[in-house]
Amino acid sequence: MSGAALGLVQYVVVRSDLMTNLAWPVGAVIAQACHASTAVAHLYRDDQNMQRYLADLDNMHKVVLGIESETKIRNLSEKLQEAVIDHKLWIEQPEDTPTCLVTKPYPKDEVSRFFKKLKLFKVDSPASSSVNSSN
Repeated sequence: MSGAALGLVQYVVVRSDLMTNLAWPVGAVIAQACHASTAVAHLYRDDQNMQRYLADLDNMHKVVLGIESETKIRNLSEKLQEAVIDHKLWIEQPEDTPTCLVTKPYPKDEVSRFFKKLKLFKVDSPASSSVNSSN
């Protein structure tokens, strides 16, 4: 049975303030999510949920959420650790800045409560605004 059929979901939480307050380019922020997702796949490669999730690559389910600050992403990581929810808090080097948190795949009903207050990550880039205004 595939990961999607089992209701497995992987949460990706990205710091939105990297772009708004710290002026990181969109590509750099996306790279952080890629780093963290790859790290989770490697760290938990022997986990049964991870194996099921990766067995059906065309039906993976990820939820990408935004979080407002370094403090909030660190607090989320601590709550997940306390609840024994496997994840990776990606710390970008050499800046030593936490940028993204990714869980291993879990059944949604086991982990969704930790993420219910977060909103979907979105990018309000000047490039997309200028394209829309010219239509």
